[in-house]
Amino acid sequence: MPPGFRCRDYQPGDFPAIQDLWAATGLSWPQRGDSAAAVERTLVLGGRLLMLEEDTGRLAGTAWLTLDGRRTCLHHFAIRPDLQGRGLGRRFLDPVLEAARALGLQLKLEVHRDNTAAQALYRHAGFNPVEDIDVMIMRETQAVPNV
Repeated sequence: MPPGFRCRDYQPGDFPAIQDLWAATGLSWPQRGDSAAAVERTLVLGGRLLMLEEDTGRLAGTAWLTLDGRRTCLHHFAIRPDLQGRGLGRRFLDPVLEAARALGLQLKLEVHRDNTAAQALYRHAGFNPVEDIDVMIMRETQAVPNV
């Protein structure tokens, strides 16, 4: 980690600062269901939420790893907006990838097509786009129609 920063695991009580960071970076909105309860559920299932923190204790970034039994998924990889463009993402990605390797599964992520900086970071780290696949989601499963 760069001087003045450390990487650590999520602890109960961290979620308000995480929520603020995700809101500031545009990663969180109500339809996604991002909540402390959702984080806790994924941790019980073997996931991890890594925090990039300044030595002062101020949150600088997050990386949320979840497991689906077949793959590890990287969600909400975020660097606080005032710290972006300084190489912190690249440095933070190293311990995140190490944590993912320890889980022993393929690693998958989704990145917005307009986020070219993140795409470049992920390609540099060895991620490759999956061609000819569109991501689809059903957010309201209570109203699932019979087909």
